[in-house]
Amino acid sequence: MSSRASNLGEQRKALPPLDPALFEAPEMCAALAEHKIGDVYRLLTDRKDGGISQHEIARRTGQSQSEVCEILKGRKVGMYGTLVRVCEGLGAPREVMGLSFGPGGAYAGGVTVADPPEGDAEMRRRHLLATAGIALVGQPVKHLGELLELPGPSPVELPSRLGWHQVSRVRDVTRHLRETGNAYGSDPELASETAAWATRLLTVPGAEPVKQELVTAVAALHLEAGWSAFDGGRYEQAMYHCTRGLELATQAGDPYYQTLALNYAGLATLEDGNPDDGLKMLQLGQVKSSDIPRDLDRNSEGLGAGSRVGLEACGLADSATALFALGETESAHRHLGRSRELWRPTPTAPAGDLDIVTANAELDRGRLDAAEPFATASVRRWQSGGSERARSRASVVRATIHVQAGDTKGLGLADGAITAVAKLSSVRNRKRLAPLADALEDRPGSDTRELAHRARQVATLPA
Repeated sequence: MSSRASNLGEQRKALPPLDPALFEAPEMCAALAEHKIGDVYRLLTDRKDGGISQHEIARRTGQSQSEVCEILKGRKVGMYGTLVRVCEGLGAPREVMGLSFGPGGAYAGGVTVADPPEGDAEMRRRHLLATAGIALVGQPVKHLGELLELPGPSPVELPSRLGWHQVSRVRDVTRHLRETGNAYGSDPELASETAAWATRLLTVPGAEPVKQELVTAVAALHLEAGWSAFDGGRYEQAMYHCTRGLELATQAGDPYYQTLALNYAGLATLEDGNPDDGLKMLQLGQVKSSDIPRDLDRNSEGLGAGSRVGLEACGLADSATALFALGETESAHRHLGRSRELWRPTPTAPAGDLDIVTANAELDRGRLDAAEPFATASVRRWQSGGSERARSRASVVRATIHVQAGDTKGLGLADGAITAVAKLSSVRNRKRLAPLADALEDRPGSDTRELAHRARQVATLPA
């Protein structure tokens, strides 16, 4: 028997057994059968005779008092080993909870659970055999392993020394996250966990050139995680990764990723409802971009616009959006004009869609005739591939323009845009459906009402 089980047994011996009649009451039987451990604990603590304390429950079940408190507040208990400890600690019959075979060997509808044997490897083998029995016949098989509460896997050890293959791996996962995000929408949780894994590598010793490239690669990964969080509607998470990316890019002396971090953070802050602070971040990015070599080409890496002029142009365009929000219309138009004079994205540029920025700005000002050609140009830019996420966003803007204008083809465009956004996990794009739903609701007819209802549904889907 393990030392933990031995200590728990000693604690139980020091406590008098509970009255078996407690576990025969209908409410208690139902709670035990449904594994509603919070209800079980509540029935014990709320008894008219004073009940038993959370501290005593903790001593009997081998849990901490804080765990007992959390369970009482609604935390679920589903691990088999924990359920068994609860049963044994309280003195409730296992068969009532479906955790053992009943009298005469009849299966009582649950699982057979034993105290964990010493050694993780043996535990895992026995647990797998018991699970295989359930997979084959639908219930545990006697003498074929045991279902146990297994510990989680041990953390994977870091390498003893860095090599170039670690740098390549970080770059590869960054590219994969970007490509899947463009195709299916963002996965902020996966991106954050991947960035955390890569950041751990920075603690490993290695040759200075390798470490330098790794710092840059991890900075890029944090920026991808920041964009993923922004697209997923998680502003605080986005700002964490943008800040971490900026710190690492500064450590590496990489002005491109420093500028990109400020651009991403500025756009996220702007769309979070703080155009003043967003504009400041974008302006800082403009200043930093002057340190980027003019001949730099990072299109193959896929983050940002790929070049110095591309980042400058995108920063100017996003600054224009902030200026429009702040009521600085003339200055906003100057920024838009400068951005379009400075740079036009090529088909190979992974980002930097200036057309959609202009289309949004004109749409928000009610200038539908001016907005439409830019929205159409943006849709065409992404029709041949590159980013389904960008294409669906442009489709929503174009549909909104045509619906507001009362165009007969507006309903068809709206239907296609709503369908495209519904296929992606982009909270940012879903939010853009709200103005489209407003425009649809302003038009008469059952078809428009149905489309407006669909747009509202998709716009409010959980992240």
